[in-house]
Amino acid sequence: MRVVVADDAVLIREGLVRLLEEFGCEVLAAVGTGTELVAAVDELRPDVSVVDVRMPPTFTDEGLRAAVAARQKVPGAPILILSQYVEVSYADDLLADARGGVGYLLKDRVVDVEEFLTGLRRVAGGGTVFDPQVVAQLMVRRRRDDPLGSLTPREREVLALMAEGRSNPAISRQLVVTEGAVEKHIRGIFVKLNLYADDTDQHRRVLAVLAFLRS
Repeated sequence: MRVVVADDAVLIREGLVRLLEEFGCEVLAAVGTGTELVAAVDELRPDVSVVDVRMPPTFTDEGLRAAVAARQKVPGAPILILSQYVEVSYADDLLADARGGVGYLLKDRVVDVEEFLTGLRRVAGGGTVFDPQVVAQLMVRRRRDDPLGSLTPREREVLALMAEGRSNPAISRQLVVTEGAVEKHIRGIFVKLNLYADDTDQHRRVLAVLAFLRS
């Protein structure tokens, strides 16, 4: 994978660079500001960018805003937010184009390297991966006209786990049900969200997750 890293903390940025290179990634650029991130994505067109939320000058949400700007400049540019903080102020904009290729993981919840790399590959491939705490914060803002109102509680559980990037076998283990039951719930989700079989299953999963996160 060809990767751009954006984090203002030099030690974390360099640590990510070494980790990624050790596992065979090509780090095209390592930058410390949102402006540099947007420029690097526009010029280098990486397979995925790893972006911190809080960056100069105000150290609030510049990284997230820069990620949104990068996807506006390069539509569908894969972005994985990797931060210590849950900041949802620009989440709707990040998710808006329904192309997938987005993720948001908390640094202290990435318990091992393989988990991080799996999430990175999923985002680079156009999928989604969201930390459970990020999902919970997004759900707090759920609007009254909830497009997911027709889903059963179990279907919502399945969809929440899909948003975390879980595979069908992982969902079945988490919920202690068969893989067949998981597949049935997912088919029900697709039907209720009007996601029909003319799209690939992967694309329908992404669209379902994005509908869930934007609802």
